[in-house]
Amino acid sequence: MKEKKYLNRFRIFIIATVVFIGVVIWQYSALMLVKKNRIKPEPQLTYEVERGPILDRNGKILAIQTRLYSVTAWTPSINDTMDTAERLSSVLHMDKEDLVSRFESRNGFLYIKRKITPRESRAIEQMKELGYLTGITLEAEYGRNYPEKELAAHLLGYVGTDNFGLSGVEYTFDSELSPAPGVEDEGTVYGNQVFLTIDLNVQYFAEEIAQKAFEKHNADSVMILIMEAKTGDILGYVSKPSFDPNTFAAFTADQRINRPISFAYEPGSVFKVFSLSSFLDLGFVSLDDHFFCNGYYEIVFPNLETERINCLGIHGDVTLQTIIRYSCNAGAAYASEKVESMAFYDKLRSFGFGSPTGLPLSGESHGILSKPGEWSFRSKPTLAMGQEISVSGVQVLSAATVFANEGILLQPNIIKKIVSADGRLIQDYNRKEVKRVLSASSARTILDFMETATFPGGTAFRVATDGIRISAKTGTAQVLDTETGKYSEDVYIASCLALFPTDDPEVIVYIVIENPKAGEHFGGRIAAPIVHNLAIELIPYLGIPREGDRVIVHPGKVEIEQRPMITIDSTVPDFSGYSKKDILPLMRNNRVKFRITGEGWVVHQEPPPGTAVQEGMTVYLEFE
Repeated sequence: MKEKKYLNRFRIFIIATVVFIGVVIWQYSALMLVKKNRIKPEPQLTYEVERGPILDRNGKILAIQTRLYSVTAWTPSINDTMDTAERLSSVLHMDKEDLVSRFESRNGFLYIKRKITPRESRAIEQMKELGYLTGITLEAEYGRNYPEKELAAHLLGYVGTDNFGLSGVEYTFDSELSPAPGVEDEGTVYGNQVFLTIDLNVQYFAEEIAQKAFEKHNADSVMILIMEAKTGDILGYVSKPSFDPNTFAAFTADQRINRPISFAYEPGSVFKVFSLSSFLDLGFVSLDDHFFCNGYYEIVFPNLETERINCLGIHGDVTLQTIIRYSCNAGAAYASEKVESMAFYDKLRSFGFGSPTGLPLSGESHGILSKPGEWSFRSKPTLAMGQEISVSGVQVLSAATVFANEGILLQPNIIKKIVSADGRLIQDYNRKEVKRVLSASSARTILDFMETATFPGGTAFRVATDGIRISAKTGTAQVLDTETGKYSEDVYIASCLALFPTDDPEVIVYIVIENPKAGEHFGGRIAAPIVHNLAIELIPYLGIPREGDRVIVHPGKVEIEQRPMITIDSTVPDFSGYSKKDILPLMRNNRVKFRITGEGWVVHQEPPPGTAVQEGMTVYLEFE
């Protein structure tokens, strides 16, 4: 019985195994043989993405796609590694021994150098035509070219080897410039065109002025920011030292730092316009309030110890207006004593300090504005002077729009519009009001006070420019020494903020010079003259009228008086100013022949007007 039982189990096992194998074979046959002819392979879509250009506000090209070549090798086809390496090293400026090592250690495809220059491409092509460089190929790839080189480099940014944005506008607008292909895209996919707000001409002379200042003052860095006051559009964006985005890898990290947006620093006395306008608008200080400056501000701590903060001089009796005009530290500090801390903090926050501006660039600093609960006894007076707070250049530029727009803060902007490859407007960036920060009267009052700083005796008198009213405020900030925890005695940041014309500002300019080491370090001495030089360039270029300029109001159209039809009677008429089209009907007249030279309109004729007409005579007409 046992043997029969085991035999039955074995039979069941054999049958199950056969069935299982049969099912597997049937499924395989169905998939590989029966359905093979019914399944169509999906088409492989091939495409290339051509990165869209970046242009200035007037359509001048700042970045554009170009076709470059990469050098590749198929190592099994290289006949002579030493000769090949020697020839490539001389053209590509690469190490010969390194090339030999790479050829011998790889058995297959190898990138030698990505996106070489057109000159290098031509040299390799010529060698291949002569029968050299077997196994070496030039592979076409898209590359990025920046025709203006260092101009606006920090704003533009740069792309990597694979044409992806790594910095600046190239990075933040990568998906617009190089969109992902759609499901049905084939061939070339064209990126959108990004128009910046900067004006290439404004950028050019701002860069020139910044470079001269950078060298003259032996500074660690120089920033120049220029904004259209009524729109928030940035017209010029300069950071020195700079770099060439065409060869960005050859420059240091310090040269590639986008300082206007990422460098946070104590602004110094420029900040007084924001602190004093806050005091005035909050109602803690009035225009009638007076303070006394005897050369310093003295703080008395609860333990009765005292600390003095020096002023630039002994200014005596001061008001809000003279505090700004003479940049009186003591006056600003004494005024701060009347202000409630939280209200002051909230007002500074409303200017945008302690928060990013939202400018579409990576790495923007928030700056530092501590809450009142973290303040010491000296925080409020030193904040009033522009210490114990850190800001970025674009924060100060943005905050200054409040004085140009009757107390309203504008969003700073670097993008004018985005346009598709076929010319359709995708997005337009217009003036954007963020919030009301000051009353219109408070903003106007501070703007007028800033103008007095450009008068003789004011700290910004070197800004003054003939024929135009300018409001300005200079700053000289000490830099905190991280090793000692105290302010350095020889490292400073000089700056100057200006708006003009004062009566209705069209332009905001902000200059920052970091650690000038050539002797002078005061903002009024080295930053203010830069504003003056910029104003001389900007005023005529932007069409800002000066006092004494003759302003002609024009309706925008020209009406051309219809000239009477010319005819020939008994005397030769005056042909001056007539075109060939006007003369053409007269050539059918058999009485007179014409000889014509030049193009345009008649400037000379023979015989002269009034000459008696004779049958068959010739009239010579000269056109220009």
